[in-house]
Parts: sequence; C-alpha cells; structure tokens
Amino acid sequence: MSDVQTWTLVFVVLTFSLYIYIAYRSRVSDTAGFYVAGGGIPAPANGAAIAADWMSAASFISLAGIVAFAGNGYAGSVYLMGWTGGYVLLALLLAPYLRKFGKYTIPDFVGDRYNETARLVAVVAAIVVSFVYVAGQMAGVGVVFTRFLNVNPTTGVVLGMAIVFFYAVLGGMKGITWTQVTQYTVLIIAYIIPAVAVSARVTGVPLPQIGFGQILEELNGLQTDLGFAQYTEAFTQTSRANMVLITAALMFGTAGLPHVIVRFYTAKSVRAARFSALWALFFISLLYTLAPSVAAFSKLQIIQDVSGRSLAEMPGWFTQWANVGLITGPAAADGTLPPVADLNGNGVIDFTGAASDVPNELLINNDIIVLASPEIGGLPAPIVGLVAAGALAAALSTASGLLLVISSSVANDVYYKRINPQASEKQQLLVGRIAMAAAIVVAGYLGINPPGFVAQVVALAFGLAAASFFPILVLGIFWKGCTAKGAMWGMIAGLGVTMAYMLWTIDIYGNSDGILGIPETGFGTVGMLINFIVTIAVSKVTEKPSAAMQELVEEIRYPGKTRLVEAHAKGEDLH
Repeated sequence: MSDVQTWTLVFVVLTFSLYIYIAYRSRVSDTAGFYVAGGGIPAPANGAAIAADWMSAASFISLAGIVAFAGNGYAGSVYLMGWTGGYVLLALLLAPYLRKFGKYTIPDFVGDRYNETARLVAVVAAIVVSFVYVAGQMAGVGVVFTRFLNVNPTTGVVLGMAIVFFYAVLGGMKGITWTQVTQYTVLIIAYIIPAVAVSARVTGVPLPQIGFGQILEELNGLQTDLGFAQYTEAFTQTSRANMVLITAALMFGTAGLPHVIVRFYTAKSVRAARFSALWALFFISLLYTLAPSVAAFSKLQIIQDVSGRSLAEMPGWFTQWANVGLITGPAAADGTLPPVADLNGNGVIDFTGAASDVPNELLINNDIIVLASPEIGGLPAPIVGLVAAGALAAALSTASGLLLVISSSVANDVYYKRINPQASEKQQLLVGRIAMAAAIVVAGYLGINPPGFVAQVVALAFGLAAASFFPILVLGIFWKGCTAKGAMWGMIAGLGVTMAYMLWTIDIYGNSDGILGIPETGFGTVGMLINFIVTIAVSKVTEKPSAAMQELVEEIRYPGKTRLVEAHAKGEDLH
C-alpha cells in the first residue's frame, strides 16, 4: 500500500468513525427529531449543516474541474454565480416564511397551502429531483474510492451506502445535522490547505483568491499557444443567452431544492432561519471563492506537466489517474474512451485545442481536478489523504440530506397524510426508515451507473427543482389568489416539459443541440417560466382559496406570532 493510500485510509477511518459516533449520540425516537431535528438547531450550526448539505460532490469534486476544463475559465462561472445567488433568493423570498408556516417538507407546505392532490404531485417532484441529485453524490464516492483506496467504483459506492445508511437511518435529521456540521469542518479544511499551499508555492501569495490573478496572463498565453481559447475570454463556449439561462436555472433551482429548504425548518425560530441563511452564505463562500483559484492553478500546472511530453516522461500523478481510467485518449467513434496513446507518432502526447493543427490526444475527467491538485502541486501524502476524506464528507453529507427528503416524502406525505392518518410515532418512524433504506439502494445503483459526470448530473437536478418548486413556493407565499389547481398544473407542466427536454437532449437520441441551442442545464429556466404562466393562468379561472387561507397567506409575511398562523400550527384546517 502506497503512502497516499495509507493516509487516505487513516483519514477515512477516523472521519467515518466520528460520523457514526455522532449519529449514535444523536439518535431519535420521534418524528419531529427524525424529520426536522426537533426545530432546535442554533443558527451557526444550522448554517454549517446547510453548507455541508449544499457543498456536495459537485461543489467539492467537480466545480473546479468544470471551471478549468468544461467551461475553460469564463464559461464555468455560471456555476459560481448560480449556486451562490440562489441563497440570496432563499434568504429573502422563502426561508423565513416557510419556517413560520412550520411544516416538515415542501410537499407538507404544498398540501396545507393548496390541497392533497397538489401534495402528491409535489411528492413525485421531490423524489425525482432528489434521486437525480443523489446519483451525482454516489458517483463522487465511487471516484474517490477508485483512485485512493484502489477499489472498484462499485465497492466504493457500496461502502458509502453502508455509512449513510447507519447514520441517516439511526439519527434522522438530528443525526444528519450534527454529522454535517462535522463534515463541513472536514471538507473545508481539506479544500483550504492545498489551495493555500499551492498558491504560496507558485506565486508566493498564500491567499489563493489573490494569488491566482498573477498567473492568468501566463495561462492565457499557454492556452493560445496550444489552440485553446484564452482562459479569461468571454462567450467562447457558451452564448450570452445560455449563460443567463444556465445561471438562472441554477439560481432558482437552488431556491427550490427540497433538501436545502427542509434545513430551515430545523431552525429555532423565523429569525434563526434568516440567520441560518446568512451563516450558510458565509460558510459556502469560503469554498466558492477558492474554486476559481484551484481551477486556474491546476490547469496551469497540468499544461506545464503534460503538454509535449512522452508517456514515459509523464509525472506520477498522471500515471495514477490514467491507470484508473480518468485520464484517457479522446472518445472513439463508438463513445468509448481508449487509453492515452501517441496517435500521430510524433513521440509526445499532444494536449491541444480546436484551433490547433495538431489533433488532441488527451482527455482529462473534470472530476479529478480537486482530488489530484495536491499531487499535481507536489504536496505530501497526508494532504492528499485529507482531500480524499473531504471529498467523501462532501458527497455523503449531501446524500444523507437528499435521502431524508425521499424518506419524509414517503413516510410523512404519503403514508401518514394519505394512507394511515392514525399511525403512531413508532409506525411513522419505521416507515420512514424503511423508505430511506430503499432509497439508499436505488441511490447506490444510480451511483454505480451515473448518467454523466458529477456536476453535470447535479445541474440537471437544479433545473428540475427550478421548474417544479420555485414558482409554486413563491406564489404560495406572496399571492393569496394562487389556487390548488393552478399550483398542481403548474408543477406538472414545468416538471413534465423540463424532464422531457432533458431526456430528449441526452446523447443517445442525437438531439444534443436541443431547441435554439438551449442546453439541458439551462432549460430549467424555461420550465420555470412555463410553470409560472400555467399556475397564474389556471389560478385566474379556478375557485379561489378559502377566506381563512387567504388571510393566512397575508399573515405569514408579518413579523411575530399571528392568530391564523398559530391556529394552523395546531392543526386547524383552513381550506
């Protein structure tokens, strides 16, 4: 076993043991503790848990790779803008009002604000969004285990499933929350240390956010020489319109993600919900302001290390990642990825862009950039192991939150609210835990057979969340005339059209250009607009909500306790 594998194993065993211990100490015996941690989580801790829930494998593993390679710098900024901007919308438009409404899940809000039919549509939407999102997390777990512990992706995913099963099923939201606070600490330390070390070594500036500005001119020059567009040049890969569409889909999708919104129900009060969003933005910004620097430093060093070298001269990190199939030659005609080879016989491996006369002979998987950055930067084995543990923390923290959404949607919104309203706390918990166990198995399958690289899969989930939930949540809070039929048909139209478009544009159908060149990652914005239009149009011609419900919608936006909000909290039917 190599030094890197030894240190990775040490960090993985230590952190996993800590997660299990916290879950055991936080085990719950009632539904309030299982679904929303009893509504007693302090704002700073809730902010850290939200950040861990949020900074998934896509953020930790894939974001820098997308900025560096898939987005070639500028185009990758859509993820930075969209994924952070959504929290501003959450803090201003949704979080405090949903907390005041006081339910467990998004379908819970939809069922009480609209009707039971709309609740079922919301359950389906929540499960679809969560499963698409969780596929990316489990795929990320497989990537880490494959490279650092020398096990195949299937074994890695199964190990991750076992850990999540233990602490999510045992502790519910309470166990997940305190585990996520710990996971955030692990992942942010693992992200900061190599970024600071590489910046200091390359530029002499130990603040990466400033240091990477010194290398951009050199990186632009190297990319131009190799036939790539300049790293900082705008709109070379994505049009202005698509930049807006993708950013908006990610932003509104963030504000509609079920596993993020449920976090605000765990806050102690409406005020704490607002401050939870503020703390979350602070904790998230620590990673998101580092991601562009990690991307730039990694791409510069990769170009310097591999361009124009023979296979025998490649550095050790290159060989290690090529051995596990994450550095390959360009895709063959049948879509397979062959090993790296000197295809033109010139004695070196050519890493070139579209403008070069020399064909490209190298394809680097986006998902390896952060995981490989310590090795690329020449950092010692313990740092490499720490980064691997951080990546696992990021993937598992988000996976557990998503699985809880699936579990609560089945147990609370279907079983308790529709099938067996007389179910005891013990019965509800049992159904919730069985649903979570089943969801973990499905999530594992999706992780073993993911439909794309990690962040791409996750981006689709944001589009689905934007198209299904954001409109009916905003209208449900700010427009008392929004009706149950309007919300139901709006969700069906938005989610249905967006899912159909995403399936239609996947590669196997040959329609990857889409309609008007709109990528599947940006179509969520179109689906959201369709949802708004349908919801408003149907609401205008259908029966209005009851006078009591309209008054509740008015009251929910006023500070302090109000009569109807308190009546609703006690279970009174205001329909």
